[in-house]
Amino acid sequence: MRDWIRVIRAAHKLGIPTTVTIMYGHVETALDRARHLDLVRAIQKETGGFTEFVPLSFIAAEAPMVRKSLVPGVRTVVTREDVLRMYAIARLMLDSWIPNLQAAWVKQGPGLAQACLSAGANDFGGTLMNESISTSAGSPHGQFLEPAEIRSWIRAAGRVPVERSTTYKTLRVFEDEPAVPERPWNEAIFGSYARLIASPEFRFRRSEPRG
Repeated sequence: MRDWIRVIRAAHKLGIPTTVTIMYGHVETALDRARHLDLVRAIQKETGGFTEFVPLSFIAAEAPMVRKSLVPGVRTVVTREDVLRMYAIARLMLDSWIPNLQAAWVKQGPGLAQACLSAGANDFGGTLMNESISTSAGSPHGQFLEPAEIRSWIRAAGRVPVERSTTYKTLRVFEDEPAVPERPWNEAIFGSYARLIASPEFRFRRSEPRG
């Protein structure tokens, strides 16, 4: 933790903006979450360098700490209510300091990410081509959404989709869908989700027992 704080402060001092996250739903307590949010807020008050806060719910299906029983008492399910509560509390604690709160649809699925837009989130997240972190932990929600599909989830939540830059500058407001749709996903270049999840490269592998 001390090293992370030192690196983050140094990056912000050099004018390098960063994201900030929390992984929750495994072994932490409500107090742990509150302290994490308080620390994030304190650093932001000092440096102003965080562009967004991203709550990341724990994916247990193929996580080694679960599959190999490495951590006693680890939780294996993050409920919908817990996800929405995390976003709501983060919005209340960080709103004046970090205006952008990103819904992680790869971890939660697009439907729950959409619900997060009514619980404090203002960012649906990106397309995430060839995402492997959540996939390797067993996420069933996929690693790519077409931009038009993302916009449809946002519109269904009663919001207007806005394309942003990495540092949250507005690039384009989509009052209506483009007359000419974007190019579709090119599997020849980027591969497919089906091929990604079938690849042993990104799957949890059990170690052979040693005698």
